[in-house]
Amino acid sequence: MESATTAGGDVSAAAATADDNHQSTDSSSPADAVNRLIHTISQRQQHLLDKTVPHVLYRWIACLCVVLIYFVRVYLVEGFYIITYAIGIYLLNLIIAFLSPQEDPEASLTTGGALPTRRSDEYRPFVRRLPEFKFWLSIVRAFVIGFLMTFFDVFDVPVFWPILLFYWVMLFFLTMRKQIQHMIKYRYVPFSFGKQQYGKKPAPAESSE
Repeated sequence: MESATTAGGDVSAAAATADDNHQSTDSSSPADAVNRLIHTISQRQQHLLDKTVPHVLYRWIACLCVVLIYFVRVYLVEGFYIITYAIGIYLLNLIIAFLSPQEDPEASLTTGGALPTRRSDEYRPFVRRLPEFKFWLSIVRAFVIGFLMTFFDVFDVPVFWPILLFYWVMLFFLTMRKQIQHMIKYRYVPFSFGKQQYGKKPAPAESSE
């Protein structure tokens, strides 16, 4: 009799646990499913992006194709110039960040972290504020988003595009002139050409008699 009572209690406890688990699963399954889907897609996307990191040339060829597709789309629909102007301003900011050092040169002069300007200085490679891969990825994303926006008429604001083009060219010229002046003032070049060897002369060739 006691064993039967114990067995009945175990069955009731197991049934209650199963009901609780079922209720908790029903209450959290939609949110968990969405979170798992987002996490899986994010991981897959990051994995594909990581595989493209060493293929610099192919990445930029693909970027050029995306840019051409966008401009062909804008040319065919003859509109969405305000989107193109916004992308141009965004690209200008990306270019400035790509050409700028990670550390402020003015602050580096006081802390000793400036780029080498003399032969006696230790070689330090140029570290960008915006790395090349993020620069490429930001450009691709900008044009992909802009391409998708061209399918919605709400973004087709009527503007006189030559004025926008003239204004962007002037802004590009002034910004790049300021950036070049900054490079000249703090004596840095936004590219690394490998470690330089100073003070070493090539060994004289042995004369054969």
